[in-house]
Amino acid sequence: MHQRTIGEIARDRRPLTKAPEATVAEACAAMHQRRVGAVLVVNPAGELLGIFTGRDAVRCLAEGCDATHTPLRQVMTHRPVTLAPHHHAIDALRLFTDGGFRHLPVCEDGKVSGIVSRYDFRAQEHARLDEETGYFEILR
Repeated sequence: MHQRTIGEIARDRRPLTKAPEATVAEACAAMHQRRVGAVLVVNPAGELLGIFTGRDAVRCLAEGCDATHTPLRQVMTHRPVTLAPHHHAIDALRLFTDGGFRHLPVCEDGKVSGIVSRYDFRAQEHARLDEETGYFEILR
């Protein structure tokens, strides 16, 4: 079985990016318009500063933040886990499982080149992860 790389999976996708000064309301509107679950927060050079997801939006609103005035830099996840394009799909699936998150920025030389979601992977890749997990359960 061919092992797809993260670069292959993210190849034709333009990640949604915003500056750290953008508001929660702006990010949520853009996420809704693009039908995506995450915004990558970047500086002018395209370097990743953080990630803002639907989960962050819910937490922010539950804590009473004013979405029209709260900048992403205050509520984003700083320095998120990333993968380089040369890593394989199984590497991302392991990170999703171990980290409990659903979105993974793809970065090369510190700059954003894409994003993958837990839902971007094929059944074969999920089956391989399930098989690996079964082996680890036996070893316990």
